[in-house]
Amino acid sequence: MTRLLSTKILSQGFKDRLLKHSFSLVEKSFIKISPIQNLKLSDSNQAIIFSSQNAVKIALDNSEIKSLVDQKPIYCIGKKTALLLNKNGQKVVKIAQNSSDLALFIQKNHKNESFSFFCGKSRVNDLEHVLSVNEIPIQPVEIYETLPHPHIVKGHFEGTIFFSPSGVKGYAIHNSFEDTHCFCLGSTTAKAVRKFTTKLTIAKTPDELQLFYSITKHFNQ
Repeated sequence: MTRLLSTKILSQGFKDRLLKHSFSLVEKSFIKISPIQNLKLSDSNQAIIFSSQNAVKIALDNSEIKSLVDQKPIYCIGKKTALLLNKNGQKVVKIAQNSSDLALFIQKNHKNESFSFFCGKSRVNDLEHVLSVNEIPIQPVEIYETLPHPHIVKGHFEGTIFFSPSGVKGYAIHNSFEDTHCFCLGSTTAKAVRKFTTKLTIAKTPDELQLFYSITKHFNQ
């Protein structure tokens, strides 16, 4: 049986798919999310951008942020981020696959709007860069930070699944990349993995289904 290590706790659907295909699975979270305290908030922008599910959870748990977000058009990155927003009664007007796609969409279709961008401290800055270069007002609001949460992993795993550069960093503190093949959700995560190994596969698009396909394809070859 092929053993896999996931560097975060998986959704039940993704886990079930792997188990049905006879993979053995160990899950450990190699990051922890810490909300930032004493935020300085402004209500001057017309629309909201959320970078992740973590940003949504922290924002909606904060009554002051939630009051700024309610009833405003929301743009977000990732289907799961959108699903969480919808479940909490928020109006999602655009879901993008990644920050670059969202930046291009806003540049083409909403250049006269202004945006509050709720995000973490560690992020790719292409969204802010593209909007700023095109003189579209964007105000980053850093509401959490992602910290490494290292574990020592015992035993051999044929594959290790990574979802973020922070997860790569947390894993690398105590563990080797030498005897495992790495499966990466996206190109930013793959860039972090390449510092340690060239044995990696990137999902065609950054979602669980494509990540699953990349895993099964590799081991069926």
